[in-house]
Amino acid sequence: MSRSPSVPSDVPLAALVACDLAPIDDAPLPAALVAVQPTRLGASARGDEEWVAEEVPIALEYNGLSHAVMLATPLDLEDFALGFSLSENLIASPADLLDVEVQTRPQGVALQLRVTARCELMLKERRRTLAGRTGCGLCGTDSLDQVFRPPTQPLPPVPVERDQLVPVLSRAMRELSEAQPLQQRTGGIHAAAWCSPQGQVLMVREDVGRHNALDKLVGALARAQVDTSQGFAAVTSRASFEMVQKAAGAGIGLLAAVSAPTHLAIRTAQACGLTLAGFVREGRATLYSGT
Repeated sequence: MSRSPSVPSDVPLAALVACDLAPIDDAPLPAALVAVQPTRLGASARGDEEWVAEEVPIALEYNGLSHAVMLATPLDLEDFALGFSLSENLIASPADLLDVEVQTRPQGVALQLRVTARCELMLKERRRTLAGRTGCGLCGTDSLDQVFRPPTQPLPPVPVERDQLVPVLSRAMRELSEAQPLQQRTGGIHAAAWCSPQGQVLMVREDVGRHNALDKLVGALARAQVDTSQGFAAVTSRASFEMVQKAAGAGIGLLAAVSAPTHLAIRTAQACGLTLAGFVREGRATLYSGT
């Protein structure tokens, strides 16, 4: 049994409310956190209240055309719309996304994205080639040629000397763990951070999905016109192929992950010149590609 929570006094309000786009009919977006009262079993059996992360279907519709439904945390949805569109090559630049309207619906949330006519034509062609398919391993792809998307520009050099990587990455992960209000409340949220060359965390986006968190960060960086040669990204997850490709597509030269990479992620990082670090924990890191 659950109920809508009041805002916890020690969690910033901005971390719990959705982006500043007004939903239709002024209907509120779902809360990012929900209070539940589970029964703990074993030696510590008790019925204390705890917070859990909400997971909401988010539909992305481009010029009225349905493209995908993602399960995500209903925060920073404008960043998510832009980052997802860029990461999936649905638009070529932030200028192609003309407007975003957030609509609350009984089943979830719809993001109505208005894009340029050129992008709409490209999306219609992709939908035509996908017609009749019953399922796919990678959303929106029709062939192997569409899976691997090399960066359009060379990635920037890593702005950290090799002998400074461990202290810099350790600082970034330490600060990232302290900059996740949703994770601190629930224990079930991923995050992606933009960090300075010194390891200072400058921007964080959270979501129940690791890909969504990185998409939100990519969108936030694009909206703020951040120079991606002047920092790196850190994520609280493993480094999968998609995470490497999303980072490289955003012009990020270094991706640091708290957990392991996959072999495909390593090969992709090597091929596109991205520096990939895994198992980044306090005082250690494993370098799989790059500097």
